[in-house]
Amino acid sequence: MISPTLLEIDQSIRALPLEEQMWLLERLVRHLREKTHTHNFPLNSYDMKKDLAAMASAPDIQNEIAAINKKI
Repeated sequence: MISPTLLEIDQSIRALPLEEQMWLLERLVRHLREKTHTHNFPLNSYDMKKDLAAMASAPDIQNEIAAINKKI
């Protein structure tokens, strides 16, 4: 469940001009990247390439890719 405080923050962010929302987002991303690279964070062991390879070889994904290629 998302806390009421977090929902308030979300509403406040949505009220900001787009330029300020982008600035805040970039700042948050930078902070999170610094935090995850300098601490023993669970995502450090996450192997995205392995998951992407597994997804790409899944039959339903292969069928979707084939259907897209036929349209092109």
